[in-house]
Amino acid sequence: MGSRMNQDLIQEKMVSKLLHYLDTHTYRGLDVICIRALRELVEVLTRPLSIIRQQSWLTGEVPVDWRLANVTPIYMKSLKEYPGNYRPVSLISLLRKVIEQIILSAITRDVQDNQVIRHSQHGFMKGKSCLTNLIFCERRPA
Repeated sequence: MGSRMNQDLIQEKMVSKLLHYLDTHTYRGLDVICIRALRELVEVLTRPLSIIRQQSWLTGEVPVDWRLANVTPIYMKSLKEYPGNYRPVSLISLLRKVIEQIILSAITRDVQDNQVIRHSQHGFMKGKSCLTNLIFCERRPA
C-alpha cells in the first residue's frame, strides 16, 4: 500500500512539474486553454490529471475529447505552390500532451530498467542518432 501511495505522489509531482514548466510562447492547443492559466492552476489540476493518467494507463483508453486533433499543413521548403512542400502537423490538447509525456517517460523508464532494448539500439532513443550508431559501429572490432 505504501508503495502505491509513493507511486501516486511521484506521478503527481511529475504532472505538477510538467504543468509548471509549460512554455508560454507555444500554441494554445486544440482545447484553446491558455498556458498561463494552466501554470497558475497547477495545484488544482495536478490531482485530477494524475487520476486521468492512471486510468488511461490501466484501461488503455483516453478521454474522447483527447482523441481529436486538428491537422494543419506546415510549409517546409521551396515553392509554396507545390503541395509536397508541406507536412501535416496535428494540433492536440495541451493536457493530452502533458499526459502523453508522463506515459512516454514511464514506458521509456520501464524499457530501460528491464533492458528490453539493447545498448546497440540507436533509433528513436533519446541522445542517440544515426551518427552515434555509426560511431558505435566504427569502434566495434571487425
